[in-house]
Amino acid sequence: MQKHKYVFLLCFLLALPSFLYSQTAQRIEDLLISNALTYGQVVQFVLDAADLPAPASPQEAFNFAIEQDWLPRGVIASDQARLNGLSLLIMGAFEIRGGIFFSIFSNSHYAYRELVHRNIIVGRADPNMLVSGDTLLYIINRVIAFQESNLL
Repeated sequence: MQKHKYVFLLCFLLALPSFLYSQTAQRIEDLLISNALTYGQVVQFVLDAADLPAPASPQEAFNFAIEQDWLPRGVIASDQARLNGLSLLIMGAFEIRGGIFFSIFSNSHYAYRELVHRNIIVGRADPNMLVSGDTLLYIINRVIAFQESNLL
């Protein structure tokens, strides 16, 4: 009987990563089909990508980002995320140091300008543009590549 418990436990532990992977894949699929994400969705994904301890719900993640002053003033979790607000969140979550104007003012406008200057945001983009799922994934990918290239 004891042997069967160990076999069951071993099978469960071996199958656990596939459940976690499928949850992550589903989250990415949900992001990709969205044309406009909310700040709650964006914050939770950015915190995960930055390897920060992400709270369980989008509302908790949003509250954490507000406490850290990583979001523009006056936004709520259900608001549609804009590119300049995402830029401010990324600068804070990934601890990217900005230029002189961002250092002085630390607002979403200068965060957006900093990411454009570093070629993380490329192409035709407007700071007030809504953030879609594919845009979010593209920018996060560029941020991670930027950080890895600066570490080498």
